[in-house]
Amino acid sequence: MSEQQQEMKRRVAAAALQYLEDGMILGVGTGSTVNALLDQLGPWVGRLKGAVSSSEASTLRLRALGIPVLDLNEVDSLSLYIDGADEANERLQLIKGGGAALTREKIVAAAARTFVCIADESKLVPRLGKFPLPVEVIPMARNLVARALTAMGGRPAHRNGVVTDNGNHILDVQGFSLDDARQMESQINQIAGVVTVGLFAHRPADVLLLATPHGIRRLQHAAD
Repeated sequence: MSEQQQEMKRRVAAAALQYLEDGMILGVGTGSTVNALLDQLGPWVGRLKGAVSSSEASTLRLRALGIPVLDLNEVDSLSLYIDGADEANERLQLIKGGGAALTREKIVAAAARTFVCIADESKLVPRLGKFPLPVEVIPMARNLVARALTAMGGRPAHRNGVVTDNGNHILDVQGFSLDDARQMESQINQIAGVVTVGLFAHRPADVLLLATPHGIRRLQHAAD
């Protein structure tokens, strides 16, 4: 990662801090842009009630900071979730899962009242799908799911050597037309053996913060 890329991640993560409030339980995602957020959470230690984490990696970093990590089952409400994305469109629909944490990320996003996505401007695309679409699958169903995805027109590839925090495998799928991301999300989730797909279309981001060379661009989700 170049120094310029790292600086853009730092700036967009800093912009997300405006959504934090004293006493809140913060949902925290996974990945390099979220790590840039965690690097700046020091002043919030003691001000946040705790955090709900989407991955073991983020959990370790939160605990190292001294922020209590809570089980989502212990939390009555989650005001805010901050996470990155591998791709985003103008409707704030996302592809996530490059870091193999898509299932927990989707769960925390579903629980949160507001989902703020942070990324650099290169992640905003006119059409989702250039980034391979991650699908988390039960290990025994990997080939079954791969055949189903192939029949749908996709080209799935097993992400070798990767086991999710849930003990599952990842198929990365290229070749899908994602003009109707909501429909595709529903269709893939109906395949037996799929845990979840890395399309965040039924639950898109509410706010997308994009780092650009000229500052932070903010996109707000408009209801369909």
